[in-house]
Amino acid sequence: MIAGLKLRARRLKTETYALMLAYRDPRVPWGARVFAACVVAYAFSPIDLIPDFIPIIGYLDDLILVPLGIVLALKMIPAPVMAECRIRAKELESAGKPINRIAAAVIIMVWLFTAALAIWLVMRKT
Repeated sequence: MIAGLKLRARRLKTETYALMLAYRDPRVPWGARVFAACVVAYAFSPIDLIPDFIPIIGYLDDLILVPLGIVLALKMIPAPVMAECRIRAKELESAGKPINRIAAAVIIMVWLFTAALAIWLVMRKT
């Protein structure tokens, strides 16, 4: 069972790399490119929208949202493009996991905005 989960995780990682290559391909429709770029940015971001230290829901994005986003993005991208990107993704995997600093910055901004809004609401009530 553990070996099966590791295999699925490895395939998911390869698909994420392939999506990263696919959203840059001009043959991919713009809607699919935008959606795939968002999924890849979130998957490679070092910061989660829902922090992992929050019990149960902290891992919800890693276990459900990211794989679901990948599946939906794969359905939007033409099969021949994905086939080429999968081949290139396997080569890229050996180079290491890319980090998307822009996605990390956006997520940090969301958290800062949320914190500022909460502080403002508390100060307004007092």
